[in-house]
Amino acid sequence: MSIKGFPFLTQVVGGELDDVEVGIDDYEAVAGDGGQKIRIADLRANMKGVEFSGDYSSATAASATGTASIGYAELLKTAASEPTEIGPVTARVIGLSDGGNGKIKVTVEASIGGAKLPQPVSVLSTVTAEGDTVRVHADSLPSFGPFQVAEDEVRGITDFEQKIDDLPGGIRLDKVEAAKNGVEITVKGSNVRLAG
Repeated sequence: MSIKGFPFLTQVVGGELDDVEVGIDDYEAVAGDGGQKIRIADLRANMKGVEFSGDYSSATAASATGTASIGYAELLKTAASEPTEIGPVTARVIGLSDGGNGKIKVTVEASIGGAKLPQPVSVLSTVTAEGDTVRVHADSLPSFGPFQVAEDEVRGITDFEQKIDDLPGGIRLDKVEAAKNGVEITVKGSNVRLAG
């Protein structure tokens, strides 16, 4: 953890700081109910109105805003990466990447009747934050040749979500956006505990 602009002694004696920037290069958050971990990279938070307890063993920020990122390889852990049967088609997500214009490219490998399709199929997906959950939703569904597959079954593979409920100090997700190397996250919080 790094702290930018650490306070002058006179500010600490006063028991409050107005502007503290905190950085954590790698943070492992609990992802969902199964206790699975997801690595959040480069978490940067700007804390306003930081008050210290009398013995300086804890601190609370009145507000916090910041950014972080989740790499596509980390997010892929939550997609349907195990082969799933949907009618005559067996499919699984094999890759996530930048689709451009704020979209995620979801690449699906499929086989029909045991014969693998010559090329994986890809769809562009929208990523959103809802509460403490990152959701990936396909803008349109992939085609599996002449076979018609129910939309909800296909979405069981192309669409997925990742709950992130263990961010430090009560910071929560605000919004997410697809980027070159992963999903960029904006976080915020009020009455955020820094220590103690």
